[in-house]
Amino acid sequence: MATKSPHILCIRFSAMGDVAMTVPVLIALTRSYPNLEITVVSKPFFAPIFKPLERVHFFEADVKNTYKGALGLYKLFKNLNPERFTAIADLHNVIRSNVLKSFFRFRGNHIAQIDKGRAAKKALTRPTNKNFEPLETTHERYASVFKKIGYPVVLNGSEFLPKQNLNTRVRDLLGNEPLKWLGIAPFAAHDGKKYPLELLDKILSELSTKPYKIILFGGGKEEEQLLNSFALKYKNHVSVAGRFTFAEELALISHLDAMLAMDSGNGHLAALFGVPTLTIWGVTHPHLGFAPYGQMPENQLLADREQFPAIPTSVYGNKVPQGYDKAMHSILPGDVLERIYILLD
Repeated sequence: MATKSPHILCIRFSAMGDVAMTVPVLIALTRSYPNLEITVVSKPFFAPIFKPLERVHFFEADVKNTYKGALGLYKLFKNLNPERFTAIADLHNVIRSNVLKSFFRFRGNHIAQIDKGRAAKKALTRPTNKNFEPLETTHERYASVFKKIGYPVVLNGSEFLPKQNLNTRVRDLLGNEPLKWLGIAPFAAHDGKKYPLELLDKILSELSTKPYKIILFGGGKEEEQLLNSFALKYKNHVSVAGRFTFAEELALISHLDAMLAMDSGNGHLAALFGVPTLTIWGVTHPHLGFAPYGQMPENQLLADREQFPAIPTSVYGNKVPQGYDKAMHSILPGDVLERIYILLD
C-alpha cells in the first residue's frame, strides 16, 4: 500500500490578527518540507490572506451558520474529507476546535494543539506583583504545534508574502503622484487600544504637510464617517474604509511604504508583506507575544508604565482600570511622527 502524502489540517477560526500570524509559520513549513500539503480551516472572510501561499489550501467554515453547534461541526468534519489528513494542528484551542478535533481523534489522527500560556499571561496581566517578562510569541507558539506533530521549523525573519497586483479600481482612487504611501489604521476592537482622536488629528495635520499619501483604514459605519471626515479635512488623505473588498485592501497594504496601526489586525496584515509597521500600544504590551512579525522593537510605541504600572491590564485590551483611559495620552504625537519619518525618509 502506498504511503499517504503528508497533509496537515490547521484549525484557526478567529480573530484576524491571530489568523494572520499563522502565515509566516506556514511559509516556513512549506519551504522546509517541499512535499507537505496544508489545509487551513477558518472563517470565509480570511480566504484572501492564504491565496498567495504555495501548497496551502483554504476551507471556508462559517461556524455561526452552516457549521453551527456540535452537529454543524460534525458536518464540517465530514465535508473536510478527513481521510486525506495525516495530522491535525489546532492553532486555536477553543471549544469549537476541541469538538472538531474529537472527531479526528476517533480516526486515530496525530493531533497537537497550541499552548496559549494562560498561566504566564495571567501573571503578566495581574494588577500587582506582575511577572513582567516577555512571553513566547504567538508565532513561536504556532511553530511549537507543528513540532509536536513532527514538523519542526525555524523562523528566520524572511517569511513574507510578495506584493500583490493592484487592480484599476484601487489605482484610480490612489492616483499616480510620486508620494510615499503611509497606511494608518487608528481603530481596534477595544477602547484601551485606540489612539485618542484628538491626538490622531494632530498627527494627520502634520502629515498633510509632507510628501506622503495617507491611506486611512477602518470598517463599520462609524469608523467610515470619521475617516471620511479626516480625508476631507487634510491634503493627500484618502479613506478606503468600505470602498474595497478585503482582497483589494490586502493588495493595497502590500504596496505601502509603512503602516501605523494599533495592537490590531491591520498591523499584522502589513507585517505579512514586510511593510515597516509602527504599532501603538495602550493598555496591552508586546511582552504578551502579539507583536507584528519581523518588526523592530523600536517600532513598538508604548504607554508610560511609570505612570500606568498595571500595563498590560489584560491580554486583549478589554480591561481598562480607573484612570487608565489616559494611558494612550502618554504616547505623544511628536514621538509617533518622529518614528514615521525614520521609516519613510
